[in-house]
Amino acid sequence: MTKTRTGTAKGADLHTMKKEFNHEKIKEAIRTIITELGDDPDREGLRETPDRVARMYDEVFEGMRYTNDEIAEMFGKCFEDVSSSDLVLVKDIEVFSYCEHHLALMYNMKCHVGYIPNGRVIGLSKIARICDMVAKRLQLQERICSDIAEIIQKVCKTDDVIVIVEGEHSCMTARGIKSRGATTRTSAIRGLFDTDHELRNEVYNLLK
Repeated sequence: MTKTRTGTAKGADLHTMKKEFNHEKIKEAIRTIITELGDDPDREGLRETPDRVARMYDEVFEGMRYTNDEIAEMFGKCFEDVSSSDLVLVKDIEVFSYCEHHLALMYNMKCHVGYIPNGRVIGLSKIARICDMVAKRLQLQERICSDIAEIIQKVCKTDDVIVIVEGEHSCMTARGIKSRGATTRTSAIRGLFDTDHELRNEVYNLLK
């Protein structure tokens, strides 16, 4: 489906509002964990590990610095297009996240996001950025779906949003039952996607 998008771009960059993590406290905590695991945090291979982990957390947990409202404003650049009312679907957006229960990696994750425009269309790359930012939190896969859906609703001023996320969880594949290859699929279905079975099935068929 080809669309011509015209109108006035809206939105604001909120990076200046970024909340900073306390690196020293994170480094101290990592040193404690290393020590309690029976290793020496001062040996050559581990000496800089607390600092590396603290700096890594800046990146992989970037989404924890922002509320859903802030993310919606950050990536809220939309274009007015009153003629657009057809399904927009972006699929196979790759992200990763960390399970809030074990701080374990959720990987091989793909987000599929669809919406019905209500006079506003969002740049496709912004949908991917929203998914990425939401995933960069201590998360549940179910909440990733609902957070993305909420932000897309706010940005596009539409009730009609569907989000499907699939992924693997190392808290299930690397520990406990160790069920390697098990995939979890979750969804957030809002507005017409909830009430119109044909529309919902259209999305499912496009994802096959």
